[in-house]
Amino acid sequence: MTTGRKTTTIFLAVLCALLSTILGLMQEWPSWAWAALAVVVVGVPVAAFKIAAMRRGSLPADFTNFVPAAPIERREHQVSCVALPSHWPDYDFIFSATVRWHPLEARGDHCVLNPAGLAVETVLDRARTLTEQRDPGRSSLVQHELSGVLSRLRPDPTGHLQVMAENITLTLQESDQERLDKLAEVRKDKAVWEHQRKYEQSKREYLGDDVLKDTGSAVVWWLAKNDNQIDKTVSDLGLLAQLTSAANDTDIPERLQDLIPSSSGPSTPVIEQEPTTADHFEAFLSGMGFTDGDARRGMLTKQIADIIRTQDKHETADELLRRYDPPAAFTSHADDQPEEPEHLR
Repeated sequence: MTTGRKTTTIFLAVLCALLSTILGLMQEWPSWAWAALAVVVVGVPVAAFKIAAMRRGSLPADFTNFVPAAPIERREHQVSCVALPSHWPDYDFIFSATVRWHPLEARGDHCVLNPAGLAVETVLDRARTLTEQRDPGRSSLVQHELSGVLSRLRPDPTGHLQVMAENITLTLQESDQERLDKLAEVRKDKAVWEHQRKYEQSKREYLGDDVLKDTGSAVVWWLAKNDNQIDKTVSDLGLLAQLTSAANDTDIPERLQDLIPSSSGPSTPVIEQEPTTADHFEAFLSGMGFTDGDARRGMLTKQIADIIRTQDKHETADELLRRYDPPAAFTSHADDQPEEPEHLR
């Protein structure tokens, strides 16, 4: 715009000079008139330029705010399937992202011939610092952490570039993910098994060391189980004495032998032989109403045998198991046990 004004002014000045020269020749001006004409021809354009410059002045502040800033030079490079270490050996994360950078002012005579390589190296270093502290089973969570850490433009160690990354994905190899899933399943199963084992161990200790420690403890436990029904507890004294003797592998005290109920069934010749623990246990089962073929006989035998083993009476426990063979399907897991008999609650 300024160049156009100068051209117009010069053109008008030359045109006026030509017209004045023609007029001076026709009128035969004196010499001093020609000198004045020369001054006018030269001075008028100069004065016009100065007046125009004063009117233009500097750009208003409001106008300069709308002047667009110089664009920042940016570059990008795609990184795919790069292995980054996790907190577990041999379990690597698979990293992919779009690396972006823009150069900073050059420092001295040093220049970067491969800025993409420098930018990628910087992003991988920043990513590795985070991933090597994280467990591989949390790849989706670590991906979001990386998205936050790498979203900010930061200078590389040499100070030549500002670097960031976006479109980040972080996964595991399919085989590694399957191994982690199996390990997690085993840990869960082990936790359940440990809980069941401790539950059964605690139950045996409770029955052996507290409830069935002696007949008196068994009577108190039975009385509490039957809501203080004294008559029922008294009628079951013989059964409780048998159960206590079987659990501790001892003979029934003489003072309680008269309370032992006789088993129903056809009479058989009585052989004068001291009854064994298994005989006492048979009387107990019959008194409880657990007849032959009742699955609860095997279940209760297994529990009592486990209690007896805690007293280091393995032979007696084996005798009970041989005589009252528990069902093959019986297991000691809490989920597989049948409901506890009402008499033992």
